[in-house]
Amino acid sequence: MVYSSEIMNRAALSARMGQQYDGERDIYEALGYPLTITYEDYYARYSRQDIAKAIINKPVQYTWKGPLQLTETGTSEESVLEKAWKKLERALKIKSKFIRLDKLSSIKDYGVLLLGFNDAKKQEDWLKPVVNKENLELMYVKPLGQNHAKISTYVNRTSNPRYGMVEFYDVEFTNPGGETTTVFKAHYTRVLHVTSELLESEVEGIPVLMSVWNRLMDLEKLVGGSAEMFWRGARPGYQGVVNEEYQMTPTVEAALQDQLDEYEHNLRRVLINEGVELKGLAPQVADPKEHVDIQVQMISSITGIPKRILTGTERGELASGQDITSWYSTVQSRREEHAEQNIVRPFVDRMIEFGILPEPSTEDYQIKWKDLYSDSDMAMAEVGRVRATALREYVQNPLATTVMPPEAFMKLFLGLDPDTVQEIQEMSKDMVDDEAMQIIRDSITSTGTVEPEPKPVKKEDE
Repeated sequence: MVYSSEIMNRAALSARMGQQYDGERDIYEALGYPLTITYEDYYARYSRQDIAKAIINKPVQYTWKGPLQLTETGTSEESVLEKAWKKLERALKIKSKFIRLDKLSSIKDYGVLLLGFNDAKKQEDWLKPVVNKENLELMYVKPLGQNHAKISTYVNRTSNPRYGMVEFYDVEFTNPGGETTTVFKAHYTRVLHVTSELLESEVEGIPVLMSVWNRLMDLEKLVGGSAEMFWRGARPGYQGVVNEEYQMTPTVEAALQDQLDEYEHNLRRVLINEGVELKGLAPQVADPKEHVDIQVQMISSITGIPKRILTGTERGELASGQDITSWYSTVQSRREEHAEQNIVRPFVDRMIEFGILPEPSTEDYQIKWKDLYSDSDMAMAEVGRVRATALREYVQNPLATTVMPPEAFMKLFLGLDPDTVQEIQEMSKDMVDDEAMQIIRDSITSTGTVEPEPKPVKKEDE
């Protein structure tokens, strides 16, 4: 019922797109834009169109850049949870599976990570919920797109905390070798469900390519059309002008036609004829760069991916420090709000719940990402300049510390991680201690003496 209602709402919305003058004009029909886009359409465009693939792959590529670490707060040595995570991540190549899952969930409404526990010895076992028990192991994880993990049933009891969420999936995928297909139903505890962007639905997100679909089609017309235009127009055509006094016989006309056909297909480079003057036509080739730039700019504005990064010219002197800084800020937000909250933590929490990973020894664990700015000297310099300016404004304002403590300022406004904040605090304390010692040394140097330390007071003297 919920799924059917969602489909009807989307169909009604699609039917209104492009309508003008009470339906008298349909822009979508005139420009060839489809009203409904299927999973197969999205997947085909992602697979075949370069810019469409970049729109999905670029954010994923930067989000998961570097090692993925799980740490516990307040511990100086490697904890049991950290060791177990490293072992599991290395054995099942978890990070690479997360990257594939992230891409699959961006193509259309959702993607899933199939969790292969050793308690599912036959297909019927996939219908049972996973239970934390001794000797339970995670043998494999398999990313699947929504076409291979279709929603079978929802939880429809309003008293259930999971009301409106998926209860069972219809899983179908082709086995290695492509000869046989495995089909079975799977309980939601054996599937990690991931969506890219949610509005009303908790299950079906908004495809990343949906808002730029028309622009992608326009780019296809421009780029493909310009190639066809060059192919046909760069090589000049010819106009045959027959002498008024010349009478062309059918035999001569057929022979000339044969020569022209051979010339067109590169089988002949010399034309021999009589009574006909051949004049080359001017090439008809236009530069599509400005039109393509407009489409790319529109795509960049809605996706948040700078043009230089989207088109692959983000390195060297072509890179803009402002673009890189803004883009890294976007990627950091994607890490914290999507990758961590929708993929990493749900997976780790479920592994802890089922006993695959041990309980944290402290209150909580943290996901530690690689610093995005570490590979870009120019970006680091730009970030350093911005941070230095913000720090100067903070220090010079006498009321700043009364409104916000230094630790909060460094974390929230400078974007420093907790370890860096702690390191700065320790360095500041050491610096204050060194200044105090220097004052004592200066006092000794100037007076030649130093006040003796007071003796401890004994209880009988009190």
